[in-house]
Amino acid sequence: MLIKKGIPVSHGVAIGQAVVLDAVDQPIPRRVVPASMVQPQHKRLQVAIALSRTELEKQKLQVQASPSFGPKMAQIFDYHLGMINDKFLTDQFDRMIDSEHVTAEYAVYSVMRRQAQALREMDIPYFRDRDRDIWDLERRLIGHLLGDSRQELTHLKHDSILIARDLTPSQTASLDKSKIKGIATDLGGSTSHTAILAKALNIPCVVGIGSLSSVVSSGETIIIDGGRGQVIVGPDAAQTFNYKQELTRITAFETSLDELALLPAQTTDGTTISLWGNIEFPDEIEAAATKGIAGVGLYRTEFLYLSRPVEPTEEDHYQAYVQAIRALKGQPLTIRTLDLGADKLATEGITFNHERNPFLGVRSIRLCLQNPPLFMTQLRAILRASVEGPVRIMFPLISNIMELRQARMILDDVRDDLERDEIPFDRNIPVGIMVEVPSAAIEANKFAKECDFFSIGTNDLIQYTLAVDRGNERIASLYSAAHPAVLTLIRDTVRAANRAKIDVSICGEMAGEVEFVMLLVGLGLRSLSITPPAIPEVKQLIRSVSLTQCKRVARKAMSLDSDRDVLNYLKEEARKALPKRL
Repeated sequence: MLIKKGIPVSHGVAIGQAVVLDAVDQPIPRRVVPASMVQPQHKRLQVAIALSRTELEKQKLQVQASPSFGPKMAQIFDYHLGMINDKFLTDQFDRMIDSEHVTAEYAVYSVMRRQAQALREMDIPYFRDRDRDIWDLERRLIGHLLGDSRQELTHLKHDSILIARDLTPSQTASLDKSKIKGIATDLGGSTSHTAILAKALNIPCVVGIGSLSSVVSSGETIIIDGGRGQVIVGPDAAQTFNYKQELTRITAFETSLDELALLPAQTTDGTTISLWGNIEFPDEIEAAATKGIAGVGLYRTEFLYLSRPVEPTEEDHYQAYVQAIRALKGQPLTIRTLDLGADKLATEGITFNHERNPFLGVRSIRLCLQNPPLFMTQLRAILRASVEGPVRIMFPLISNIMELRQARMILDDVRDDLERDEIPFDRNIPVGIMVEVPSAAIEANKFAKECDFFSIGTNDLIQYTLAVDRGNERIASLYSAAHPAVLTLIRDTVRAANRAKIDVSICGEMAGEVEFVMLLVGLGLRSLSITPPAIPEVKQLIRSVSLTQCKRVARKAMSLDSDRDVLNYLKEEARKALPKRL
């Protein structure tokens, strides 16, 4: 039995068999398999070699036939074919599997790395340069070997716990959500995109564990304790029994909260708080509706790009938005325009140049303003869909007033095109911004004059205010929503919106944490947009406190001078309000 600690990001308990997802471009961990699994490893290796050989022969023929490449380029494939047909090399894979009982992918990785190192140490430049070919062939073979586990992720036959070094947004978006019951990753922070999606799907998740993926094998029994940030590998019978009982208690508690769905989120002295949902896909709305959402306050449209191999067309956008609007049945849909870049990169269609610091580079609205056709495609689809029901357009990562004006100019151009083509749309569609950059919060008074609404995006606001990468587990302790500087920016943004008489909400993960709800309401927020699974408990707290209490909590929290003091105080107040919280 092994117990590993990490960062708890999505509460709950999950029990299942591990599915370990390796990455081709990461070091392959050494995993020992039982004697009975040695022969299947040889078979996997043979299949990978055969597939690689077929690919290489096909690519060689294509290159030879191309006037752009010709015989010179074909020689590269000759070299690769020579390596893969070299029995001296492939026998080393088999011998390592037999002698050390390791997986086929580790045998390939280990042998090929030794070969590359030997070539690099030779005095002859020609041979030193061949290490690139070794690397290329290694990636090809391992890609085929790991392809089995990647295909398994979309065709799982049993409840599984996904173990990975890290998950890209596109990998997370493509999971078989009916079978993945828990997620644990070596890397990541409390607001990494794996964490955000795990919360949205109500999947227990622990991130930032450090070295879990290198010590777990697929098929092992795993328990994820999302509340304590704990992963148990190979639990004993007593632990399994206790956690099954806890899982039953959690399920009963969540069922009892669902009874609040039809009740208003109203304080004991009559102040109504609108609880909106954050979604990634239109088909989440049906489940979100059962939690009692008042609308969608954040539709993350970048998952239209991350969940498919090619760039979505205008019609793809349009169909997704119409589906969401119809599912909401008259409730408003807030569509955040494309927020790609940084750690969210599309697979095809959009080219990203290498940047030293992508979080401070061409991402979100900057990417859209530098690619008007890309931006206009999405805006056309949003406007066309707006005739189906209430829609709001929200621009992300606005940092100066000129970006907002440029975005609105492009939106006006799209409106003119649709009018010229006599295509109907809502001419009064509200346009707002996400306040997630300190400069936008500081100049909120100016932005409020040119916006219909604000939505405070705390995930990035915290990151940029505190200079802390929100996906870096090594500095996770520095990433704090309770930091006085963050609270000051939120308070000032709310005040600016109220003075300008425009709507203001908050859509970061902070809004779904029960500890922060009284503070946010006390600061003047009357709309919270959160992951739907968090709505029942947030509603329960709102219905348990008065606005007077919330204002008192906010005043006290704003007087404290450290995030630790603020968080401890807020947790204590939440415990008083919800003494029976699970």
